[in-house]
This record gives sequence, C-alpha cells and structure tokens, in this order.
Amino acid sequence: MKRNRKAKILATIGPASSTSEVIENIFNAGCDVFRLNFSHGSIETHRKNLDSIRGLEKKYNHATCILADLQGPKLRVGEFEKTEENLKKGQKFILDLNSELGNSQRINFPHPDLYENLTPNSTLLINDGRIRLQVIKQKSDQLITEVLNDGIISNNKGVNIPDVILPIDSLTNKDRSDLQKALEMNVDWIALSFVQKAEDIIKLKKIVDGKALIMAKIEKPSAVKNIDEIIEVADGIMIARGDLGVEMPTEKVPIIQKNIIKRCRHYGKPVVVATQMLESMITNLVPTRAEASDVANAIYDGTDAVMLSGESAVGDYPVESVATMNKIIENVEKDKNNFNLEVESLNNLKKIDNTDAITNAAYSIANNAGAKAIITFSVSGKTTMRMARERAPVQIIGLSPNLKTSRRLQLLWGVNSCHSSQDAANTTEMVNIACSVAKNKNLVKADDSVIITAGVPFGNAGSTNLLRIAKIIANEDLN
Repeated sequence: MKRNRKAKILATIGPASSTSEVIENIFNAGCDVFRLNFSHGSIETHRKNLDSIRGLEKKYNHATCILADLQGPKLRVGEFEKTEENLKKGQKFILDLNSELGNSQRINFPHPDLYENLTPNSTLLINDGRIRLQVIKQKSDQLITEVLNDGIISNNKGVNIPDVILPIDSLTNKDRSDLQKALEMNVDWIALSFVQKAEDIIKLKKIVDGKALIMAKIEKPSAVKNIDEIIEVADGIMIARGDLGVEMPTEKVPIIQKNIIKRCRHYGKPVVVATQMLESMITNLVPTRAEASDVANAIYDGTDAVMLSGESAVGDYPVESVATMNKIIENVEKDKNNFNLEVESLNNLKKIDNTDAITNAAYSIANNAGAKAIITFSVSGKTTMRMARERAPVQIIGLSPNLKTSRRLQLLWGVNSCHSSQDAANTTEMVNIACSVAKNKNLVKADDSVIITAGVPFGNAGSTNLLRIAKIIANEDLN
C-alpha cells in the first residue's frame, strides 16, 4: 500500500481499537506500525490484536509492522488509609518500607534497593511531578523528605527520580515474562522503557538474540546524557516525552527532541517522537492548533515517525486521530519551501564503506536523473536503513526475500517495504524481480526509471556493492 507521505505513523492499540474492524480502519487511515502497550491489557488481548494485524498482510499484500512496548521499572508509592492525602508545602513526609497503609505523615515506598542511592537534596517527583519532595535525611529503610509544594497524593502514584542513575534492572520480572510472550508472537520491534545507559540495550539484545529489533525509549535525564552511546547500540530511538517532561524542565524538552532527531540522522537510526501529540483528540474530533503544530514541527525536524498513544488506544476517535495525523504529515511534506531534509554536512562520515558509496550514488542519481524510485534489494534490511538516512527525494522501495525484514522496515522514513518470496541468483533476476514487484504494487508505472541497489553474492546479508538503473516497460518482460 502506497502512502502519499514519507514520515510514518505509529498507533497504539487499546480498548478503543481492539477489534479487527477498527484495526483495519486505522490501517487504511494511515497507520504504518501498530504498538502493543504491555503496560496495559492481557497477553490474550495482545495476541488477538496481533492476529488481526497480521491478517491484513494477505488482504492488502502489505507487510505489517508490530512494536511491543515493555512497561519497564515503574516506581510507585503504596496505598493510603483514606485513598488520598493533602500535603502542605514545608511539611515533613516519610517514605519507608513499612507495608502498613499510609497517612498524611508517611507512605510505603517498596523499593529497598534505592534508599542508599538517594542522598540528601535528591528530588522525588510524584504523580507526574504534581508533588515534589526533597530528601533531607536518608536511612536504609526510610527517606525523610520535605514537601516542596501543596498537592494531593493518592494510592499507587508513580515516582520519578531525576538526575540519579538508579541501581535497578531495566527489565522487571513482568517485562521478562512479557518479552518472552512478545517474541513467541513474532513481533518486529521491542521498545525498552526507562533506558538509562547503553548497557541496558546490550543486555536486552543478548536476550532477544536477533528475533526483533530494539528501540530505546528516551525518558530519563541519564539517557539524554548518554544519548550517543545508546543510539550506537540500539536499532531505533523513541523520544518518550511524557516521563521525560516530568524529570526535566518542560522548556528543555523541545530542544532535546531536536537534538536527538539530529543525532539519530547522523547515526542512520530511525527515531520516533511520541506522547501527547494529538492529546485533545482523545475526547475531541479535531486537535488543537498547538498539537497540529507539534506534529508538523517533528516532521520538519526530520523524524522517521510520530506516535499516537491514548488517542488511538482509549480515545473516542481512534481512526480520526490517525487520519488527522496523516493529513498533517502530507501537508508538511508538500511544503517545498521549508521541508528539506538533505543530509548536508552529516554525510561526511569518517569511514566510507561500499554501502555508503552505493547509497550516496543512488541519492545523487535519483536527484539529478529523474528516477522515480530507489529499490534496495536487501536480505537484512541494513542497506534500506542506510538509504532511508539519506532522505532521498524519491520513494524508497525496500525489497527483501525475508518477511521479517520487510515487516521491520515499515518504520523507516520514506520506505515502502515489500516482501518478495523470490530471491535473486544473478543481476538479471534481481532487476526483473525488483521491477516486477514495484510495478505490480503500482509504486511505479511504465517508462519510469528506477535505481536498484544490491549486494553480490546474492542471497547473503552483507555489504551492498552493486547499482543498476532500469526502466519500467509496459509488458510483463521487464528489463
């Protein structure tokens, strides 16, 4: 299915969209990647939704992409005798390991590993920052804090601890169980929440063992500090602005967003901008002007994809939210005066290998010779990912004999990922297969010129070292 845009849309599936009919409507409205949020919903529900998503492949002859988002180590306080308490600025409030119900003076905070790492002056943010506490005395089983603002604290509210690398595993027991189920379900991407450092991704990659690509969610100041190291080891990055906006000053989030997108472009890794993009559409049929501008600015910055969370998961208008985001992206990409994503100086890599040379050449030829598409013939998808980094002025058709690869590549900017059960044994077969698939899917038409890149020997994942220019002809004997 050809989209009239190059940036991609992720949509979260939840109670509002957990039927095969709504999932199909979301797909037709513009969803490129479906997100299964393992923080909510049962495994049975996720499996049912996955089956509905995969069912679209045969009907539309289009590889579907599914991202499983792990919950991660979310910190929470315990429960109160009266469900909630009103805290006053300046009062003392204790977090401890006592399992009794809390009151206006104390609450259970069942995370013993953290107590020794929270020194006086450490800040704790509760309920998305609505309550701010500062540690004034630390014990092995108790944190005595001062309340920094008036506010209400209630049962099981989340706790954020900025500016501290926490000594906790990025994978909880729940995450490990969910991960195993997600891999059994054959998802294409795994998103890891609350990443702090590159080692978190490396550890997850060893467990996943190539069965899915790994996306690092950037939602902690420590992750921002270690961003280059994280980008290098991750397969993709998600800028999760919800928790990031709690743990960092709000005014810094747009700057961080722009910088991370730029860094991902430099490393050639896909990047997703997420959280509250069209938040008002949870209950309204149209977004605010500010939300439309937020989506547009992410596209102008060059993000690979933008994501819907509650809008498509629990909102009143899941299909309309996807359609609205689709229209915003289409209109931004039509703005030829301002929408220009040429790599410019970022092309100046220290080391240029065969793949870099071929993709650079394909970009130049497409830009100067009027080619209608660049077809990357790739088993592993690495060449397609490298080509997407170039932000070519024409569509990129990622062609792979590996269905898993075809599914994963749907996330990439500008890539129409196609699966071909045929693999090429020689250059002639490569050209014929590439042109046939592109023509049969109505991605090109007769007399169009296309550029085809591949690696020799055929059928092996490796360096791209071959480039061909072909012309689409009207009959079936394509050359």
